[in-house]
Amino acid sequence: MEAVAVDKIDSSSERLNTLSQELWNNPELCFEEHHAHEILTTFLEKEGFQVQKQYILKTAFKASFGNDDGPQIALMAEYDALPDIGHACGHNLIAEAAIGAALGVKAALEQMKQPRGRVIVLGTPAEEGGCGKALLIKGTALEGIDVAMMVHPYKASIAKPNKLTSIQARYHFHGKAAHAAMSPWMGRNALDAAVQCYTGISAQRQQFRPDVRVHGIFTKGGSRPNIIPEEAELLYYIRASKTVELESVVKKCENCAKGAAIAADCTVDIKYESFYAEVLSNLQLADLFQKNCESLGMDFSKDDKIVKSLGGSTDMGNVSFVVPSIHPMYAINTDAPNHSREFTTAAGSPGAQKSTLIQAKAMALTALQLLLPGGDALLKNIKAEFAEVPPNPYVTGQKSFENTS
Repeated sequence: MEAVAVDKIDSSSERLNTLSQELWNNPELCFEEHHAHEILTTFLEKEGFQVQKQYILKTAFKASFGNDDGPQIALMAEYDALPDIGHACGHNLIAEAAIGAALGVKAALEQMKQPRGRVIVLGTPAEEGGCGKALLIKGTALEGIDVAMMVHPYKASIAKPNKLTSIQARYHFHGKAAHAAMSPWMGRNALDAAVQCYTGISAQRQQFRPDVRVHGIFTKGGSRPNIIPEEAELLYYIRASKTVELESVVKKCENCAKGAAIAADCTVDIKYESFYAEVLSNLQLADLFQKNCESLGMDFSKDDKIVKSLGGSTDMGNVSFVVPSIHPMYAINTDAPNHSREFTTAAGSPGAQKSTLIQAKAMALTALQLLLPGGDALLKNIKAEFAEVPPNPYVTGQKSFENTS
């Protein structure tokens, strides 16, 4: 059955690359992935999957093959791009790997006399800033799922990467407009408040722990120099390795915003959006996946500096608190960092294909080891490990970062 899966992926490699290239050449931002949704669902329908288009979200989908009699394995496909620089995070390759793996599993299930279980491609839009998987979780997309897997291109291969939890904070300052030359004393400068907030948060960095990342931009700062800005806004991404540390950093940044507003005689509205949880790699599932990768000729980094390095954030972290999950990173023959123009080029190059197909095969083999007879014991151990994971209250909805004004 494993050979059948690998052969199917190999024989489909050109069509999978064509699919990936179509995504790469037509980058779409979060929640706007209409072309991607259409070409991916059409491809899967032609391959014999039962497809639910616009599944919970307008650009999400669910494509299934199999039955209820056995494990339900979800393969996560991402396909949104970044503003200005396109597929600089390689989501075209993530979709290709997930669909390739699903083709392999389906081919194997079709050869079984008594097939058991189901493979599901879950099309998950808006990873970049929209936290689409959190919305799908809220819409019960993971109910009945036993295991979730996805892979992510990178400059190195890491089976259990360190992904940060994060929240988006929007600080909107309100002042009062006035003529900046004729009567500036009549105004209250919202931009001054925003600048003081920015410098205050920057000053806090000396006291942040090494696993904390805080970065922001000005999204609004006035319209003309001769008008005292009555509105100004900052957008921050606040990150930490653990949710409990994130809570502490969010409070420090919030105090900077409130203090800046008072200092500039302004007011501030604070809005929190898109909570991304840290990724909890299921160790047994990750080890199984890594062995399958290595059996296919792929090596993982043994450099502690790389393996223990802090990554960005992903809404797959939210998934990892709901079902046993993995989110391995894999090298695509580039030294460029993600979210760079150089990485965009690498994600669309022929050099990315070999390792992406290996990832598809490794996910297919991992899924089959759970679906084939004898897989029940493996799944039981994976779920026992997951049962020890304490729930994340921000994923379950028991807690939220409170908006203030």
